[in-house]
Amino acid sequence: MKQILVINSHPDKDSFGRAIAESYAHGAMTGVACTLVNLSDLKFDPILHFGYRLKMPLEPDLIHVQELIKSADHIVFVFPTWWGTYPALLKGFFDRIWLPGFAYRFHDGKLLPEQFLRNKTGRIITTMNTPAWFHKLFYGSPGIRSVRDCIMKFCGIRPVRVTIFSPIEKKQPEYYERILSRAHDLGRRDAKRLG
Repeated sequence: MKQILVINSHPDKDSFGRAIAESYAHGAMTGVACTLVNLSDLKFDPILHFGYRLKMPLEPDLIHVQELIKSADHIVFVFPTWWGTYPALLKGFFDRIWLPGFAYRFHDGKLLPEQFLRNKTGRIITTMNTPAWFHKLFYGSPGIRSVRDCIMKFCGIRPVRVTIFSPIEKKQPEYYERILSRAHDLGRRDAKRLG
């Protein structure tokens, strides 16, 4: 059976981002196996204390998520856009887990790395209060480009589709219900696309 992995990257356990991730996962479960990981529930040090000079042992939670990533056919990152990018928790997660030998490996004389996460597809779901068109036109969507191009595609995950829910603040309850319904439908469509 095909596998979808949803990684909710909002540090607040009661966030609307978590509700979006849960709605997406619920929709995806109608057609495939789906696992939801909340980074706020994991126990790990998000700081790469020595850069790449010394290797830091991975905590059990990170080892477990690496195994989930390896077995996933489709990987979804859900995060809020803060200051143009994403929460420090997600950056720390990438620093610790997206390592040479796991996600990619450079070889002498080669410009591009060997990609270890090929044959997987991806999706980014992000929330922001800035209108999406303004964020793209005037800021260049740095957080989305970072996760999509410099992290996911860099290691072979493609295509990576992007969904932006914006504006996200100070709306009526019906507005948020529609977003959750859309997230559910996205999950169902992605599961169907996997076949």
